[in-house]
Amino acid sequence: MHHQRVSKGWPYPVLALALTLGLTAEGKAADNLRFKGNLVEEACTIRPGDEAITLELWDVTSKHLYINTRTQGKGFKVHLEACDTTIGNTVTITLSGNENLALPGLLALDGGSGASGIGVGIETLGNKPLPLNTVSDKQVLSDGSNSIELKAYVRGEPQAIRDETIGHGAYTVTSTFTLDYP
Repeated sequence: MHHQRVSKGWPYPVLALALTLGLTAEGKAADNLRFKGNLVEEACTIRPGDEAITLELWDVTSKHLYINTRTQGKGFKVHLEACDTTIGNTVTITLSGNENLALPGLLALDGGSGASGIGVGIETLGNKPLPLNTVSDKQVLSDGSNSIELKAYVRGEPQAIRDETIGHGAYTVTSTFTLDYP
């Protein structure tokens, strides 16, 4: 997973970025490149190494998915450090990525994956789904170190389960997460 950190500040979120780039004919670069933004304080920092989380899900058989439709969730954490509750005392997380059209809210497999007929979902430790592009419930922060704990699982697409056409092979999914301190 990749991440962006966003904090709310008035009137714009952190690192709001506008980029305008013009190119002229004959390969000459134009001179109208502009950047603008608004940087505000963040309540926490991401622990080094958690900017790009790699989670290896266990091997799953198509037979298991035909019977159960999904796997158990495998946990992962986003570690937050140096949290200052005077800046923000709650955090939310929003996941984005390519959505599986057969399984709305779940991640589609990246191109080049050998497997097919499955998607990857994210849920809370309490088994509450966290669909793509949906802001999570607020989590209360304490000063110092905190963590956001989630689980990833594999679900079979309904038609692939019905027709028993889940394709075997390796797969990857990619998601970006955004933290907000409302």
